[in-house]
Amino acid sequence: MHVPDGFIDAPVSVATGVVAAGAVAVSLRGARRELDERTAPLAGLVAAFIFAVQMLNFPVAAGTSGHLLGGALAAILVGPYTGVLCVSVVLLMQGVLFADGGLTALGVNITDMAVVTTVVAYAIFRTIVKLAPHRRRTVTVASFVAALISVPAAAIAFTAIYALGGTANVSIGKVFTAMVGVHVLIGIGEAAITALTVGAVVAVRPDLVYGARGVTARPLEIRDSPLAPAAPGAVARADAPAAEPATAESTTAEPTTSEPTVATSRTPEPAAAPRRSARHVWWAGLAAALLCAGVVSFYASASPDGLEKVAHDKGIDQKAEDHAAKDSPLADYGVKDISDARISGGLAGVIGVGATLAVGSGVFIVVRRRRATAESGRV
Repeated sequence: MHVPDGFIDAPVSVATGVVAAGAVAVSLRGARRELDERTAPLAGLVAAFIFAVQMLNFPVAAGTSGHLLGGALAAILVGPYTGVLCVSVVLLMQGVLFADGGLTALGVNITDMAVVTTVVAYAIFRTIVKLAPHRRRTVTVASFVAALISVPAAAIAFTAIYALGGTANVSIGKVFTAMVGVHVLIGIGEAAITALTVGAVVAVRPDLVYGARGVTARPLEIRDSPLAPAAPGAVARADAPAAEPATAESTTAEPTTSEPTVATSRTPEPAAAPRRSARHVWWAGLAAALLCAGVVSFYASASPDGLEKVAHDKGIDQKAEDHAAKDSPLADYGVKDISDARISGGLAGVIGVGATLAVGSGVFIVVRRRRATAESGRV
């Protein structure tokens, strides 16, 4: 759903740019509360993984394909504010390096693909999690539903933006029907990818899934010891064993001492479990991203995605402009001067994963350090 240059006129492009900039600024502040020393590097990995999976276009109808948008996946894994930043980094890398999504339309794309999908998906996800039983399966099901709805929501948002600033004279009703219809189908693929990814991480390390906090964790139970004397006014438990009567042997076996004895009414609390490293999850995620971008992407569908198909069929692309970065050595997800399509595309994907990981991790580490600095300043 990457909007090219020329689809939206200049005033609306500027307006959406302002909206996108404001959303990014708010997300930078909100991400400070979501990120810690473990999740900051993972957030960069999430951005790289979304970049890689977006290269895997899957067929959804005759002559049409779709790809992951990633807002739901990012919001559930690392938090809604951080999720907006993850998708924004991906869109920036795609626009600058790969000529995918217009540079003048970057505000449109961030508003539509990063902000709308993340906000809608996380709101639906949290609603389901609050109403459903607190189980790991609930997180996976909620992820599926949230991702499914977020994609047609983005299609509706694009239609609204196009109604305000579309450059072609096309019936908005036709655009709405076509965009929502095809993106409902794409949403099914988005939901499957999101649910499978979230479910896999929850099964291994639920503590690393932002949306699973407070859902999969089992509360600590502190029970009264049946051997401890009851506190004054306390009611005896029906299941507590009755105290055995004292015998002569028990009263004379041990001499009394002058030091008082202290009885505790509770069992000792278990020591806090040490925080597990996320290193193995990080390496596994990086390997999956590189595999998707470097190998599996070669087998992706070559059909145009939902927006491209609708734009061509309905005439939205009448005033489309050439991309400002069309001469980039990585334009169209291939390395310039490498004739072998498999090697060219795979190498471009690997470079994209590395660049997105580096930029994303840098942003999130800086955000995390600013939080640490602010916390130390309050001490």
